[in-house]
Amino acid sequence: MRSLEVAPPIAPIAPRRPKRLELHGDVRIDDYFWLRERSDPEVVAYLEAENRYAEAVVAPAAALRERLYAEMLGHIRETDRTVPYREGEYFYYVRTEEGRQYPIYCRRRGGLDAPEEVTLDVNALAEGKPFLAIGDYAVSDDGSLLAYSIDESGDRRYTLQVKDLRTGATLPDRIEDTSSDSVVWAADGRTLFYALEDEAKRPWRFFRHALGGEDDALLYEETDERFDIGAYRSRSGRFVFLVAASHTTSEVRYLDAGVPFGALRLIAPREPGHEYDVDHREDLFYIRTNGGDVPGTKARNFRIAVAPVSDPARANWREIVAERSDVMIEGIDCFAAHLVRYERERAVPRIVVTRVDSGETHAVAFDEEIYALRPSGNREYRTAVLRYDFESLVTPASIFDYDMDSRVATLRKRTEVPGYDPSLYEQRRIEAAAADGARIPISLVHRKGIPRDGSAPADLWGYGSYGLNFPIRFDPSRLALLDRGFVFAVAHIRGGAELGKGWHDDGRMHRKMNTFTDFIAAAECLVAEGYTSPSRLVAEGRSAGGLLMGAVVNLRPDLFRAIVTAVPFVDVLSTMLDPSLPLTVTEYEEWGNPNDPEAYGYMRRYSPYDNVTPGAYPAMLVKTSWNDSQVPYWEPAKLVAKLRAVRTVERTLLLKTNMDAGHGGASGRYDALRERAFDLAFILRELGIEG
Repeated sequence: MRSLEVAPPIAPIAPRRPKRLELHGDVRIDDYFWLRERSDPEVVAYLEAENRYAEAVVAPAAALRERLYAEMLGHIRETDRTVPYREGEYFYYVRTEEGRQYPIYCRRRGGLDAPEEVTLDVNALAEGKPFLAIGDYAVSDDGSLLAYSIDESGDRRYTLQVKDLRTGATLPDRIEDTSSDSVVWAADGRTLFYALEDEAKRPWRFFRHALGGEDDALLYEETDERFDIGAYRSRSGRFVFLVAASHTTSEVRYLDAGVPFGALRLIAPREPGHEYDVDHREDLFYIRTNGGDVPGTKARNFRIAVAPVSDPARANWREIVAERSDVMIEGIDCFAAHLVRYERERAVPRIVVTRVDSGETHAVAFDEEIYALRPSGNREYRTAVLRYDFESLVTPASIFDYDMDSRVATLRKRTEVPGYDPSLYEQRRIEAAAADGARIPISLVHRKGIPRDGSAPADLWGYGSYGLNFPIRFDPSRLALLDRGFVFAVAHIRGGAELGKGWHDDGRMHRKMNTFTDFIAAAECLVAEGYTSPSRLVAEGRSAGGLLMGAVVNLRPDLFRAIVTAVPFVDVLSTMLDPSLPLTVTEYEEWGNPNDPEAYGYMRRYSPYDNVTPGAYPAMLVKTSWNDSQVPYWEPAKLVAKLRAVRTVERTLLLKTNMDAGHGGASGRYDALRERAFDLAFILRELGIEG
């Protein structure tokens, strides 16, 4: 009896409906412009057809997906708890429970043996909802009230609410369209400050809200569309700071937290290209600034100055730490007796502590070559203990309490990773040579003893935008690749700030092509050094890292076997020509304004969607979310539709849309693991590795 053959799934073909776009004498024909119409039932039908096709293509790997999910889940301690931090009379922490998607926020009063109070159970908030994200979480000074905000769709439209922690009741105060990370309590515990967003998702208005009141007072309005606003409270508790910032310029105002009905005062007026931020200690403001002693001059890698609280005008700034050309000052923290600064040199972070009364300064010592550092849970002002999170490509996230006087670091917790033996892996840093002579750092990790003959598979990641450093983090899900012989690598390309602000400058605006050619140089370096070969090399990137993927796959499709990209920013020209979209105007200083002919011409060279041409593209998995307000779903959808129409070699090309999420993908931790299992199954199948 002859067995029946199953026909391969048939890819959806998006109809071509040409739209002529003309600017600066350049004509673009966009066949898939119609996919922007969210209200068109045909758009949803097309995305759902692509989802069905993607599932059908990967269906033969169903057992592999389940195995990958089980492996990743097996490396996670499902019931766990963070290290408690002290704030006021309480110790706060977050815990998770096996089988539950979301965290539970808790506290204990007076000591860790006291009864537990649940301040916010996100699982209860998310019940019956496909998506839920927490924005702000701020407790009043006396510990009685919690202000928190939630997003129930993934579009970053947060709703602010207040919970009475004494009774568990939710107060009637409810404010829509607040910006996350902008909610601040005044010292009286009855007054809140918050920012509202405009139609383009730009935080632009700053309000004062008295609990129980209805007529909130507008304290500040930012009319320059390049600028966002945000607010925070100093660790000392004395001041509320309001920051207005673009990608290249900032301006800070302050308000006495003990006088919530007072007026905002300006530290220093904005000056094009001048970025500064402010902290407070005793009678001084501490200012990290990339401006020189005289307005108009630069200290590109930042220096530190102090100014009297009584009159912090720029004329009164006094330098205490000078700029250095090879060291980037990334941030500062003020404590009652100490100043902490976070620095980076040749892509390696460090912590430097100064005892303010004596001026004695030292750097905290670390014993790994590649690692990440982040301050963590430092809510107390009058303390000699600095808490930080340390991790690397081989060391799971570890919380240390560092006594800044005795210089002793105490490990409080290292994230447990069941089944992980660090002695089996090694990490290292190598450098690639860019065409212009720049040296591109590459961080990599792999199992010990892998062959260096080009036969090993590799997964290369990159980002390279906004002056952000690609995080060197330990990811338990990565073990599914490493244990199958993969090399995992991160290319620290220009456009980030791993080597200082100049590294960012050399990868933005009219130097953006450096970002893409740096990544190509990094891939070529991995091949030349024998770590992998083009037929075994996968590249991944998300958001602006998706722009990177789209650009390099147009420039060098022969260099990669497969590409995985999530929420990719690929329709650069059309998006940056639409000021109604979130982020467009605010990002003119990162990409350029295409209404300017010169900027348009440069962006036209690399815009991934506009540079798709007939050719042999690698296998690609392109992921997006229906509610993404940062990179709209239609950008990746249009890219896939165009690739299907013009590519000359049939390789796997999948578009997967999460219809219930936003820019970050699934919000539940188990759902997120399911999404990653799909990615890994795609990668392994394309490389012929299914064991």
